[in-house]
Amino acid sequence: MISKNQLKLINSLAQKKYRRKHNLFLVQGEKNVLELLQSSFELHQLFATEDFYQRHSQALKHQHCVITTSEFLQKAGTLQSNDSVLALVKSPDATAPTISGSELTLVLDGVSDPGNLGTIIRLADWYGIKQVIASEDCADCFNPKVISASMGSFARVHIHYTGLAEFLSLQSMPVYGAFLEGENLHCAELSPQGFIVLGSESHGIRPEVARYVNRKITIPNFGQAESLNVAMAGAIILDNFKR
Repeated sequence: MISKNQLKLINSLAQKKYRRKHNLFLVQGEKNVLELLQSSFELHQLFATEDFYQRHSQALKHQHCVITTSEFLQKAGTLQSNDSVLALVKSPDATAPTISGSELTLVLDGVSDPGNLGTIIRLADWYGIKQVIASEDCADCFNPKVISASMGSFARVHIHYTGLAEFLSLQSMPVYGAFLEGENLHCAELSPQGFIVLGSESHGIRPEVARYVNRKITIPNFGQAESLNVAMAGAIILDNFKR
């Protein structure tokens, strides 16, 4: 039987202040939980249906699992579509990023929409980006919407929150930034290492961060749309870099 206190705890983790208070976050849904079980994250508690437990008994053999119903999972979590498994996971300690001289790193300035952040994490994973540096006002990477949108990639891409201006001022590799007035991305000479800065859709890259961008790039447009969604723009930019 699942207690009222356990249900209250699960429900509270939809809010950032309670994720911080309890040092826990939610992972919901079969794909995300299976990715979680293969990661270095520390599992606090697992709730699953009998069907999920039987189908994935090998992956769960070292984990204590509370057997529950689909109805409970839909009631307890933030996703009504989740009817198989829910995990409470310990938030990792914050660590400083270790930047290699031979890699690309995404830098996010004020990307506050959780869905966009989750999609960007998924993109980073697809293109082999291991780290994302985020401004302190970006969406919380442990928001349930971010975890859901990442489709399991949260388990492989590390997010670091810091003051971007100070961070970029200490870097020696190229710093690319997405601007409307930048160099045509299709014609630019792109380095296999460095930083790619993406700003929010509403404000773009802020002046205090822009001063450290030494390579302004733009995605050429052929129609009348004013702008691109930041995650979509990130996909186009990363694809050009990787080509």
